[in-house]
Amino acid sequence: MIWIILASFLTYSIFVMWFSWYKTRGTDLSSSDGYFLGGRSLTGIVIASSLILTNLSTEQVVGLNGQAFGESMVVMAWEVTAPIALILMAFVFLPRYLKLGITTIPDFLEQRFDLRTRQIVSVLFLLGYATVFLPTVLYSGALVIDSIFSLSSVMDISPFMIVLCISIAIGIISCGYVILGGLKACAMSDTINGIGLIIGGLLIPILALFVLGRGDFASGVGELVSANPTKLNAIGNDQASVPWAVLLTGLLFNNLFYWCTNQSIIQRTLAAKNLAEGQKGVLFAGMFKIFGAAFLVLPGIIAYLLYGDVLANADMAYPSLVIDVMPVALSGFLAAVLFGAILSSFNNVLNSSITLFTLDIYKPIFKPNAKEPELVKAGRIFAACLAITAVVIAPFILYAPQGLYYFLQEMNGFYSLPIIAMVIVGFFSKYVPASAPKVLVAVHVVLYAGSKVVLGEVNFLYVLSVLFPINVLVMLIVGRLKPRETSFVLPTANKVDLTPWKYAKPFSAFILLTMLGVYTFFSPLGVAESSGGYTIYQFIFFIVTLAFIGGVVLFWKKTDRIRGGRVPLNQMYPFNQKSG
Repeated sequence: MIWIILASFLTYSIFVMWFSWYKTRGTDLSSSDGYFLGGRSLTGIVIASSLILTNLSTEQVVGLNGQAFGESMVVMAWEVTAPIALILMAFVFLPRYLKLGITTIPDFLEQRFDLRTRQIVSVLFLLGYATVFLPTVLYSGALVIDSIFSLSSVMDISPFMIVLCISIAIGIISCGYVILGGLKACAMSDTINGIGLIIGGLLIPILALFVLGRGDFASGVGELVSANPTKLNAIGNDQASVPWAVLLTGLLFNNLFYWCTNQSIIQRTLAAKNLAEGQKGVLFAGMFKIFGAAFLVLPGIIAYLLYGDVLANADMAYPSLVIDVMPVALSGFLAAVLFGAILSSFNNVLNSSITLFTLDIYKPIFKPNAKEPELVKAGRIFAACLAITAVVIAPFILYAPQGLYYFLQEMNGFYSLPIIAMVIVGFFSKYVPASAPKVLVAVHVVLYAGSKVVLGEVNFLYVLSVLFPINVLVMLIVGRLKPRETSFVLPTANKVDLTPWKYAKPFSAFILLTMLGVYTFFSPLGVAESSGGYTIYQFIFFIVTLAFIGGVVLFWKKTDRIRGGRVPLNQMYPFNQKSG
């Protein structure tokens, strides 16, 4: 049996490698545009596939299904609401990124603010990738591969050594893609892996429904709908991991950072052939995110109906389902698809990391006059060093897997909101100075750390809901008190055609209607039953938060009416002065 799984695994994996090599044979890798951005030649389908595969990882497939197993369809919010941020990416962020012709987000921040801001943000990104994301991807990926092939049992070695050996293998293969093929090789492998992921991912819930219905698919669907309707409710109450009150505030702000400013994600969109292809890729990915819940959340619900409380660990829901429902002949294919998702997450973040290091740190600090081949060489050396670092760290996560993972996830909040605030204020303000981002980072770190001490176990999405408008307000106040001497105007680089996709607006409307339809279906208005626990405090929080955000927007508009923002605050709001 193991040989059948191994044969199908190797066949699919080797085909993906050949496909990536074949499609990148003529790509010029001697220039930074060719190596880091694939020659700015990516099409919509390639961008969408790369976005999806970079986003998906083994901990997401296993973890989100595990959360659904222990909670309900409420966790689908992480998937189904993402299209809102992707639509904003298509219409607000992407046109400006491509107009500027930037290679990295910090590249824009230097143009808008200064070099120091660029370097601060680059270091924040690199620290997060090197110490959090890359080792976690290797660790979780090693556990998945080990569970499918039972390597630790066959080879009779310790879990530490299994994680180390598999991490080394993943690291070597990923470096092969990134060092030898650049971004385009990563994106091409994502295209074919994206197709495999859709096929393999949807097979699990379909086959699981046959098992749930004792061989009859329709009976399985009926059992899913009727057995425990409260598990199908996606409207989160006050105790839910994603309460409904934060869907358009804290969760949206979190998604805006991830889908609109996170370098490892948006780098594929910066490599778009033109704006139309970039918008296609972003919006196609948005549509996929809605239906991604079918294999990232629904299998967890089915597993709950099949296993009940038998599983000691909720994270075993998806692996158990795979073992029980997937035919042996297809197990290797699914393993290869999941291996592709691991590689995609690793090599795309690795590619983004070397782009940040080479263009934002190495060139401006160490070698300002470096030629294009020198930059590419420096990037390749850094990629190897970063991969080695991640491989060394990965096995040690064994000693604190849960605590370390959740702690580090919360730590990402220290830099995510300031970065999205910098970009938005940078786009839409003319006089906010270079000092504002530095003040913002200091204020945000103090407030976010304080929230952990004062608020304790309060859901971090509530905290993000309030902190983001505060972040924006801090930058605006700095701009009021000490504005730039000259107004900032977005320059035009003329690197790609900026004609938008003619179907972008109707397709976006279709996405939003589909998203609302899915939420309606998985609610008490559809197939679900209310789980209770809704309080008036959620409604009050939602209204007060929206009012606060509206107040920040009004303050911004009032400030913009005054050229240069040079009028003192007490003159800007004369009602604070004594009459007469």
